[in-house]
Amino acid sequence: MRTAVGQFTAVPEWKDNLLSCRHLLEQAEEGGADLLVLPEGILARFGGEGEKHRIREAAQPLDGPFVTSLREMTAGGRVTVVAGIHEPSGDGRVFNTLVALRDGRLVAQYRKIHLYDAFGDRESEHVRPADEPPVVIDVAGTQVGLMTCYDIRFPELARLLADAGAQMLALPAAWVRGPAKERHWEVMLAARALENTCWVAASGECGPRNIGNSMIVDPLGTVRSRLSSAPGLAWAETDPETTSAARRALPVLANRRFAVSPELLAPGELP
Repeated sequence: MRTAVGQFTAVPEWKDNLLSCRHLLEQAEEGGADLLVLPEGILARFGGEGEKHRIREAAQPLDGPFVTSLREMTAGGRVTVVAGIHEPSGDGRVFNTLVALRDGRLVAQYRKIHLYDAFGDRESEHVRPADEPPVVIDVAGTQVGLMTCYDIRFPELARLLADAGAQMLALPAAWVRGPAKERHWEVMLAARALENTCWVAASGECGPRNIGNSMIVDPLGTVRSRLSSAPGLAWAETDPETTSAARRALPVLANRRFAVSPELLAPGELP
């Protein structure tokens, strides 16, 4: 499977962000990609601390103009696009939702489970946490599990996806800048790849607030391709045989002694 991760700087106007998506999708199609992973929350991005509530106003349903237009862009093509938007949740907040689109269809959606209430941020003020099971989709014969940004800090979710058959984790993100935050990103992408012997295709929004640094990590934790802070695409051949070989050489999934329960806890609830 040929995989691309793309990054750009999202802005408040969804039509401008749609044009950025179109540009990266056209490049992905020209390059023969099977999978294109785009960042989290790209329907609209508001920069100021006092503007974060505006994602409620900007949110669109999955049959709204942004997803509909992006879905139509994939019609007749081979590329599966995974990208993040905000959609109305029904309680006044929004869901932070990933959509998987292919050949004009909505293949799947995943609503973010772990919200970024950390490092002084309170995503839960405006975003509703989901209580849906993890999602795995088939892309060109590879099983791809869906995660969003802060989810990467929770290894049990990645393990649940691996248990569900995932050979790759697709991770749209908008990783906020801060002391050692780029190091956290790099370490955890490699850790999730290694402990589950799977590929990780992570797309990080770039710009003044977020680090970019999109990358593709192989099942033994080696970065195969990466971007820095500028918009663009990174590429890798993410073949299933590499996953199988890694799992034969490093059978951590077979050797483990503890299972991960799929039971969801309420936010802040301890087992």
